[in-house]
Amino acid sequence: MRMSTSHCTIVTAIAAFFLVIGAGAGATADLPPFKDDLFSAQTVLQTSSDGAFDIIDYNEMRDINGRDQIPEKRAQQKYVSLGVKKQQQDETLQLDTQKLDVTRVGPANGAAFTVIFIHGRNGDRRLGANDYTFGGNFNRLKNLVAGNGGVYYSPSVKSFDSDGVTAIEGLIRYASAQAPGKAVVLACASMGSQICWGVSRDADSVKRLRGMVIMSGVTDPDFAKSPFFKAKLPIWFAHGSRDPVYAAADQQALFEKLLKTGYPTHLTLYQTGNHGTPIRMIDWRRTLNWILGS
Repeated sequence: MRMSTSHCTIVTAIAAFFLVIGAGAGATADLPPFKDDLFSAQTVLQTSSDGAFDIIDYNEMRDINGRDQIPEKRAQQKYVSLGVKKQQQDETLQLDTQKLDVTRVGPANGAAFTVIFIHGRNGDRRLGANDYTFGGNFNRLKNLVAGNGGVYYSPSVKSFDSDGVTAIEGLIRYASAQAPGKAVVLACASMGSQICWGVSRDADSVKRLRGMVIMSGVTDPDFAKSPFFKAKLPIWFAHGSRDPVYAAADQQALFEKLLKTGYPTHLTLYQTGNHGTPIRMIDWRRTLNWILGS
């Protein structure tokens, strides 16, 4: 039976709709391309460990000066799509006994999945919501998440001690309650990685998480004792080889230790990259698809 062009268009649209709904219901995702030609076309210098470890070429003149209209302050317009800001809102959540300032991008309820980004020292919720800094990579993250039915939270963490960990554990419970049974991914940068490691020790939070991303972070020598480790939830590490704050060698040692146990982990090392390089360069689509699909 032959169908008209309009009928084919309708059938295609319906199929695409149910594909998205199915991905959300299964708590996994195959996030479609979004500006992949600008963000994902990175040169792999070396790959090993059956693809679990890769070294990516990084060049400051190309990846900062050649990408930004104002270096380190404003990405070129082609890297940014601002339509997603219609779904963005600053709010203060009451989480048990604490209040937490967050920027939310995406639906407050019924999200297909959740991504929470934790900034480092001297940051706040504005860092993870800024469309133009870090080469537009946060704008891409917001579009990948909210554009596919998910919700993205960028909270202000007041301290990186047990109080900060407690606040984010509350946010994880809150996000999980708004979208029961759906995946929650926790991504932590720099000193914020202390929050990730702290959360990994909380069995209640671990039950709600799908995986973690550690960018330019510290290591946790006791991670193997955590409920997160025992649950074998995936971790993606991203680090610059010349990071002067937290040595790449330390993070690579932890990665290799985990890999030997058969743990689901990945390390992307940016050759000649500095402390902030992974936040600018991490391929969010590749990373989230790997975690959500694990």
